[in-house]
Amino acid sequence: MRRWLALLVAATTSLVLIALLVPLALLVRTVAESGAVSRAGSEADSVAMAVGSVDADTLRLTTERAAHPVTVFLPDRQVIGAPAPRSAAVELASRGRSITAAVPGGREILVAVQGVLGGTAVVRVYLSDADLSEGVAQVWAGLAALGLTLIGVGILVADRLARAVIRPISSLAGVSHRLAGGDLSARTVPGGPPEVHAVGLALNHLAERITGLLSEERENVADLSHRLRTPLTGLRLEAESLGDPGEAARIEARVDALERAVTSVIVEARRRAQDQARCDAATVTEARVAFWSVLAEDQARHFTLHLAPGPLHVAVAADDLAACVDALLGNVFAHTPEGVPFAVRLEPAPGGALLSVADAGPGFATPALLERGESGAGSTGLGLDIARRTAESSGGSLSLGTSGTGGASVTLFLAEA
Repeated sequence: MRRWLALLVAATTSLVLIALLVPLALLVRTVAESGAVSRAGSEADSVAMAVGSVDADTLRLTTERAAHPVTVFLPDRQVIGAPAPRSAAVELASRGRSITAAVPGGREILVAVQGVLGGTAVVRVYLSDADLSEGVAQVWAGLAALGLTLIGVGILVADRLARAVIRPISSLAGVSHRLAGGDLSARTVPGGPPEVHAVGLALNHLAERITGLLSEERENVADLSHRLRTPLTGLRLEAESLGDPGEAARIEARVDALERAVTSVIVEARRRAQDQARCDAATVTEARVAFWSVLAEDQARHFTLHLAPGPLHVAVAADDLAACVDALLGNVFAHTPEGVPFAVRLEPAPGGALLSVADAGPGFATPALLERGESGAGSTGLGLDIARRTAESSGGSLSLGTSGTGGASVTLFLAEA
């Protein structure tokens, strides 16, 4: 936008300057020619006053002192001063008419001097093209420099104004990206022109509205889940009344599992209705790797853990990140033979942290991310989906690749809190 505004101002200023400076440049040239002709006429008049009143030598000396080449044509065909042809204009001036005529390479100023013995004398002053345009080039250069300076000043002012407009727009774009990444606490400070200021207020209002709607939706989910407790209680009572103890126990176990699931939904909805979660990724990752290290030792798996000096705060709840790490490490143990080594690395990155889990197993059957519930290895396919949703909830992403040993590599970018 800054570039387009600068180009627009440059084009507009150039058109205005051309409309003003071109006529001014032509006027300067006309004024310069008029001044040169006027000065040459004065020289011709001063020489004409000496014709007929001084002798030939004195007249020749007078012509030599002139600033421009001066020639005197006497009635007896004698020529005094600078050599010059007796042109048709000179013949016309010898009839008593002072004129100005254009000649190759310049212009001649002809003054008729009457009352000279033998007829009419003619005083000719020659002006070259350089004489007619003396000083014009310097003035034109000054006008060109002035025009370029004005264009530069216009572009500079336009750039400053563009920056004043673009800065709040860039802030709006950043806030919108944060909102899209799940950071519902993102807000902008309205500024800039009135229109941009109004957009900032509207974006903040939209963010507040989205936050309210999501909070209301989560509360409704929690309420709906809570209402399920009543029929579950009735179902438990019905199970207890069964005559077959084994059948009653089996149904009660299923009811207990369903009740735990409902409780989990309520807790999750309540938790997500609160402010955005955050945790120290280094602490959580270290704890989960320590938990899995016991099983790694039992299966003779060598593993390496590289943790950058913490804390590394990311926009993910500790429980969610722990579940994510468990899902990734669980995939390693489930889909690679015993004894296959693996590595876990957590390091800072611009705007967040990178968490990668790599192994030396057979790798992925397909490098593309599978849909939820799909798997390339005969499993439920939920492990990678859990990791993906965890990364995206923070405003990050998940990518699959190949490790240095040819196995699978999963890399998560977790946005900073």
